Amino acid sequence: MLNSVKLKSMDIKSLRKILSKKGFLLSRKSLVKKQSSLENLYKISFASLLIISFFYILPSSYKYFSNILKSNPEIENSSNQKLVQVLEGKFVDEKEIENNTDQDLVYQELYGEVTEEDSLETGVRLKASVLYQLFEDTKYKLSDVRINKIAKPVEIGKLPYELKDIQSVKKRKELFIQIVLPLILEENNKILLDRTKLFAILNKNNNSKSDNEWLIKKFKQYGVTKKDIPTLKRRMDIIPPSMAIAQAAKETGWGTSRFALEGNALFGQWTYTDKGIKPAAADAGTKHKVMMFNVLKSSVRAYARNLNTHKSYKEMRYVRAIQRDNVGKLMSLELVDYLDKYAETGKEYTVILKKIIEQNSLTDFDDVKILPNSEAVKNLI
Repeated sequence: MLNSVKLKSMDIKSLRKILSKKGFLLSRKSLVKKQSSLENLYKISFASLLIISFFYILPSSYKYFSNILKSNPEIENSSNQKLVQVLEGKFVDEKEIENNTDQDLVYQELYGEVTEEDSLETGVRLKASVLYQLFEDTKYKLSDVRINKIAKPVEIGKLPYELKDIQSVKKRKELFIQIVLPLILEENNKILLDRTKLFAILNKNNNSKSDNEWLIKKFKQYGVTKKDIPTLKRRMDIIPPSMAIAQAAKETGWGTSRFALEGNALFGQWTYTDKGIKPAAADAGTKHKVMMFNVLKSSVRAYARNLNTHKSYKEMRYVRAIQRDNVGKLMSLELVDYLDKYAETGKEYTVILKKIIEQNSLTDFDDVKILPNSEAVKNLI
């Protein structure tokens, strides 16, 4: 029967109408399938883009939010501890140093020369009677120094044990000053020579290779980053003798302390290792000791480097620079106000230093010059 039916050609639209009237359900399957495939492609592409973007920005986002959310670290004055670690040959973690936002100090550069020079010294301990004779032979009297402003280049390696037995307070103080004053002046002379060379280099139009190498060395020694010349000029300066003598007197009881006599420690550097002297009056549970040096001049050099580099004395260095520019000389009685972080007693410590300076007229030694060293004096020692 179907074979007898003649199919007429008709278009798709007419066929759809006929089939619809017969109850057939029609759909545009191919078109729907095509649209669905395109939609899935778009979704997959968008999701992939999101994933790639997420992992691209993740590292920077983590670093940013970590810096915001983390608590601010406390900054501790650990100059004595760091100094001691270097003096004892211990390695100081440079990453820890870099985290110091005030100054990027490389302690091996700051104190390396102190360590090296001290290790080569042995020092000779002369009796007090021998020192008196030596000073008499060289005509080295503090009364003359106060008037003439000239000191003898007498270098004493260790304090005499008899210093603590001198009954006369005046004589004990005078002998102590006679010993430490030349050491302080010699260290200041070395600093002044460097300072003179620094300004000579800065005044040149073109620096030589040796000049540049010298500058790089001094930047490291004084803990100056980014080749900051103004900072180097502020740090490369002397310590007023009156201030240094007063601190040495306070820390050692005018040279009578066990730390000074046994360890040549004039300025109280601390250590937490076996290489030191345990304070007799230390509280139970305390572990610190007082660092030992082979000779007194090493203690003086370490002290000067500490005041000239550590962040705790930054304000002192600024005031010192202002005094140089405006007054033309350094005034220790003003500078000691900025040493309150040197001791746990704070401002009380600075008050004591002022009394020591004033009561002993130590400012008389601030403008004293030391004579050039000679073989004759070296042979006497």
